[in-house]
Formats: sequence, structure tokens, C-alpha cells
Amino acid sequence: MSNPQEPLIRIRDLSKSYQRGGQDIPVLLDIQLDVQAGDFVALMGPSGSGKSTLLNLIAGIDQPTSGRIEIGGVDIATLSEGQLADWRARNVGFIFQFYNLLPVLTAFENVELPLLLTGLSARQRREHTLAALAMVKLEDRMDHYPNELSGGQQQRVAIARALVSDPTLIVADEPTGDLDRHTGEEVLGLLDELNRKLGKTIVMVTHDPKAAARARRMVHLEKGVLVDEAPDLLTGKT
Repeated sequence: MSNPQEPLIRIRDLSKSYQRGGQDIPVLLDIQLDVQAGDFVALMGPSGSGKSTLLNLIAGIDQPTSGRIEIGGVDIATLSEGQLADWRARNVGFIFQFYNLLPVLTAFENVELPLLLTGLSARQRREHTLAALAMVKLEDRMDHYPNELSGGQQQRVAIARALVSDPTLIVADEPTGDLDRHTGEEVLGLLDELNRKLGKTIVMVTHDPKAAARARRMVHLEKGVLVDEAPDLLTGKT
């Protein structure tokens, strides 16, 4: 069992480069970051700063060139592809800017999808799926297909899908980037509720200061370097 004082996410000496035309292109340089369980962190920075790359590394979608990413005491940088896929299915819920819903599936079926990788029975999957849809107030739309839903409703389906397996961590990449201001505020309010009422740990990439203000901490990246954190600006603490 991990020490309750230990951070949920511990990143040390993390670097990431990509090969392009025979050259190494550095994207992240020597990142050090801790995230406590139950925190809500906004990753901010200009386009090309490395914030989405860092989010993908934390979510186990990509692997670092060097360094460590420990989540719940597991160094996910050392896992094989198969182990990483299993770890993601059990520990991470994903929310994307463009929802990533399957158009041929209903809202219910889209939310249920991650549970098909588990050992749950059909009855258990239905119970979990209905509970997740109720959490985002979409029970009455569960038989609708994505093209029959508004953008905000589609993003709420995506949030229900992220929640349905009760993950350790929720990662959100520009979750309000494709929404109008009013609908975006509703989605941010839902994320805030998940964090404060359910204690979900959330790491969110955003370019929008108003979205970042919903988080408890803000981490700022510039050209692959973590340049500052400004929790006091968000919480009003001195």
C-alpha cells in the first residue's frame, strides 16, 4: 500500500524527444512535477510548449525518452505495451476536445465501451453505465446517437465514459475547446464537481485562463520547460 502522504503522480527528470529527418527534436526537458491525489491541475502554455505531450505521457498514451513517471507507485515508463494498455484501462479516464465518440453507438453504448475490457457481467456493466450517465444528467438521452446530441451533450457523454470505470486519474485535453462559452462553463462546472465532491484527480490541458481558473493549481510550460506554478493566483492564498 502506498504512503498516503506520497503524491499520486511523481515525475522526475522527464524528457521527451521525437525523431524528425534524422534529428532529435526535444519537446520536454527535465520536467519535475508532483500531483497529489484529489488535486485538479491545469497545464497551460502556448501552442508547441509540450503540454499535450506531457498529458499523453501522464496518461500512458506515449512513453518518455528518459526519466520517471510514477503513478500510484507504479513507474509506467517501465511497462510493456501490453502492461501499459491494461494499466490505462484500469486507471485512466480520457476526455478529449472533439469527444471521440463512436457515431454508430448510442450514448449508452459509448459510455459502456471501456467496461467491455473488464470482467464485469452485462448486468454490472449496465448498472455502472446508468450511474455514470445519471452523474452527467443524461439518462434521458442514453438511446440517442452522437449526431442527435448537442456539442455539450456529447462532451458530457465523454465525461461519463471517462468516469464509468472509476479511474484513479482523469486526463482532459482542451475539454471546452470546441464548445461555446456557456456550454464550456457547464462542462467545467461538472469537472469541478467531480473533483470536489468525488475527489477525482484531474489533469487538464487548456489555453483558456477562465478554464484554468477552475483548477486548484496551474502549471505553465514554455518550450518544453516547466517555468512556473501559480496555485496562489487560483486559490487566492498568500
